[in-house]
Amino acid sequence: MIELNRRSLLAGTAAAVAASSISGSIARAAAPLAGKQTNGWYRMKVGTVEVTVISEGARTSPLPENFVRNKSRDEVVAALQALYIPADRFVLPFNSVVVNTGSKLVAIDSGFGPGALATSNGTMGQGQANLAASGIDIKNIDAVVISHFHGDHINGLVTDGKPSYPNAEVMVPGPEWDFWMDDGNMSRAPEAMKGAFANVRRVFGIVGSKMTKYEPGKDVAPGIASMAAHGHSPGHTVHIVSSGNSSLMIQGDLTTLPQLFVRNPGWHVMFDMDASKAEETRRRVYDRVAADRIPVQGYHFPFPAVAHIEKTPSGYREIPVMWNPTL
Repeated sequence: MIELNRRSLLAGTAAAVAASSISGSIARAAAPLAGKQTNGWYRMKVGTVEVTVISEGARTSPLPENFVRNKSRDEVVAALQALYIPADRFVLPFNSVVVNTGSKLVAIDSGFGPGALATSNGTMGQGQANLAASGIDIKNIDAVVISHFHGDHINGLVTDGKPSYPNAEVMVPGPEWDFWMDDGNMSRAPEAMKGAFANVRRVFGIVGSKMTKYEPGKDVAPGIASMAAHGHSPGHTVHIVSSGNSSLMIQGDLTTLPQLFVRNPGWHVMFDMDASKAEETRRRVYDRVAADRIPVQGYHFPFPAVAHIEKTPSGYREIPVMWNPTL
């Protein structure tokens, strides 16, 4: 048997390098750096239904002092460091979904829209390009179902002042519509929120008559049910795709970064409009998906943004679904 030790291995490597140098076969022109990622889309099956996750990109921001309202910045930094996440900033992914039921093509949330590409140096607003790269023609989408009215979920409904989905019905949760379209709510809103009210009215002013309301608890399409999950916003709604014995919950903003907020369901992220209600809702929903072993797709989960939720003594734990090269 031939035995290899460190000395013989290094000697052999040195000899090989020397021989290669003599023959001139080791040196090649440097390859240029690519500088970009591949297209961001991921496809999976739920029974006979096909679900495509579309990456909208990600935003890197300095870690705000009040990122978690009921925890100190030091506690948040310690949690990030324990997870090998940079402690001075956070990266927030964005992922929308298209569901092909076999009879209908249904988008859930619309992302930022391509207008965000220029303002974010290309890091956000990638959704429509990734949608096309996945083989889905935006003109073929029958309906766009909105989970709630924050800008990263509705701005993509409009491109260059026109509806982005020319042939789609836009379906919005009734309680969400009622809150944002109430003039009294807008007049009483803190100054920092007035821009969000104006944005909602801008977007739906362009969408116009193509918009219809749905009530949480009702089906929005064959095989796609809606469920009230208020707290993150007044009418925030999650959706359950079902086919045969398989289901997938599309959770919208039930949590943002799962490494922090799935594992610590009592932490109140700065984006939740009613933090206590949001906590109550996510515990209720996660108890259900953990017990029923239903995977979830999270708008702000790391791409491809699908995970199982397991209950733990202190909260929950996300177990990412492994990427699958086939359907």
